[in-house]
Amino acid sequence: MQIKRQLMCLLLGMSFLCNTAFSSEFDQQRQDFLLAEKMLAQGKNAEFLSLSSQLINYPLYPYLQYQWLKTDLSQTERIKDFLANHKDTRYAGLLRSQWLSYLADNQRWEEFVQFYQTADSVAHECQYYWASYKLGHRQQPLAEAIRFWFTGDSLVNECNDLMSLLLLSPLLTPELIWQRFELALKNNNKPLINSLKYLLDDPNRKTADLWLQIHKKPIMIQYDQFVIDSDLKARIFIDGLQKLSQSDLESAITVWDNKKQLGHFNNRHVQQIEKILGLTLAHARDDRAYVHLSQVSEPDAEVREWKVRSALFAMNWQQVNEALTGLSAEEKQKPQWQYWQARTLIEIGDVQQGQFLYQTLSNDRSFYGFMAADILNNAYVFSDHPVNLQENELTALAEQVDFRVAHEFIELKRDSEAKRQWWFAINKLSKTQLKVSAKLAQKWQWDQVAIMTLVKADYWDDLVLRFPLQYANQIQNTAYYMDLEPAIIFGLIRQESMLDPKAMSAVGARGLMQIMPETGKEIAGQLNAPWQSADSLFVPEVNIRFGAFYFKHLLKQFNGHFALATAAYNAGPGRVTKWLSNDRLLPTDVWIETIPFKETRKYVSSVLAYTIIYQERLQGKALKLRELLPEVPQH
Repeated sequence: MQIKRQLMCLLLGMSFLCNTAFSSEFDQQRQDFLLAEKMLAQGKNAEFLSLSSQLINYPLYPYLQYQWLKTDLSQTERIKDFLANHKDTRYAGLLRSQWLSYLADNQRWEEFVQFYQTADSVAHECQYYWASYKLGHRQQPLAEAIRFWFTGDSLVNECNDLMSLLLLSPLLTPELIWQRFELALKNNNKPLINSLKYLLDDPNRKTADLWLQIHKKPIMIQYDQFVIDSDLKARIFIDGLQKLSQSDLESAITVWDNKKQLGHFNNRHVQQIEKILGLTLAHARDDRAYVHLSQVSEPDAEVREWKVRSALFAMNWQQVNEALTGLSAEEKQKPQWQYWQARTLIEIGDVQQGQFLYQTLSNDRSFYGFMAADILNNAYVFSDHPVNLQENELTALAEQVDFRVAHEFIELKRDSEAKRQWWFAINKLSKTQLKVSAKLAQKWQWDQVAIMTLVKADYWDDLVLRFPLQYANQIQNTAYYMDLEPAIIFGLIRQESMLDPKAMSAVGARGLMQIMPETGKEIAGQLNAPWQSADSLFVPEVNIRFGAFYFKHLLKQFNGHFALATAAYNAGPGRVTKWLSNDRLLPTDVWIETIPFKETRKYVSSVLAYTIIYQERLQGKALKLRELLPEVPQH
């Protein structure tokens, strides 16, 4: 009917009047939808069913039906009809998940198996294999129970029946118990540790008690009474040594030097211990790290990369070169390691090859590419290639049912539900369609969603989309009063929140510049600004002002050193001060590369790169990365 009316409007040349009419009709559907929700909440089923029957063509009709059906999961036929008729909607998956729980609770195993879909949840996966067992299958459920066994986390209660198959099976050996015991210990999962301990016989239970004592007081591994006479005791020793290295590194090294001569350790044990000590020394910026890491004959990526970093911190360029050759072929292609290869070649005298690598790398739009360009005094290369849309591509995508649902939630000011629908919708798209959807999110002023969607498309060269200029006026005004470059504030915001003013971290940091409420309240006092509540940090003007003020404070604390202040913004000034406690003067690129925290290391390099990109976007003065990177003074 709607299509017929639209065709009539076009034929009669009355598109404006018709659009107004259709808009009014849509407004009426929204009102009916809200009223239907109210009737459902009040338990007025007859009124609800009457209203919802008039909304079959409304985008949120499946959502409305889902809200009703989940209130009474005994409506088997209606639920089956919904799952069949709306199988492509997000709400089919949600309803199926709740109905499966209902079927399991009522031991309706045949229906459970019929309607189960993989990757639903761990709980339902366990129940699916239990259902298979109840329906006469024996081998696969037990094999899957063993797979679930290998975790240091406690399993959900829905897995209890399946795990009982393993607990009563001769396949549950002491070694299986020890393996999970070790995993639980690493997770500090005390309830699981105690449960596992009581699955062991008396002699093994005493060994478990010893392990727990050493885990709590790792210095016990040095005692003569602790005899390493088995693989299990060696594993206990390794766990104790790892714990000891975290609290008393020197004692851990001494204990290992004394114990390794006794010959109780096989090659695998030695490799584990050298890795533990090498990484701990490297994170502590200790020159002895390189020797220990070199003892690891089959290094993983973490060991390979920290071997390079430990040599960098020692400024031993021959060792850096040796460590770089040990990287995998894939790792060697990363801008990060190409930069250090070029830097190393020049340091050891191969200037021509080093300059050649720098030249190639200087075309890369990254922290390392920008540093290479500065070394060569080249202009930065930004490689800005916006997504090229075909005519009507954006409109066609927006008209797809999944995106109409998302937009309708936006109209109803239900942003959380709209974004959940968005991520469901784009999971069905090709990379080409993902690029179009990123532009649609940009049109809807969802900067964070647009950026993340473009990442899923594996496309990096639309700088307008990836580095939006939202809040430019507030940022420029604040930058002027704080005597900061606007690009610096943009760089911090882009890294912290991707310009989402409602962003909130797991620990409670809020807003564009991710400020903790306690910090915000303290800043408000220093600025003589009113403080109402933590939610005021979701106001862009407030958050930008507070965040810029705090960053300016950190700049003063670290003598105007941008990289140090940026690291402190992420990891805290106390940690940065600790990382400076050395008597050598380091180039800033080396200091950044050897930051112990992976998150902070990536954070600093990203903010630096984003600052340069935003300087280009803002068409400001030609800020150079080298201006932000003086040598790092150690205390």
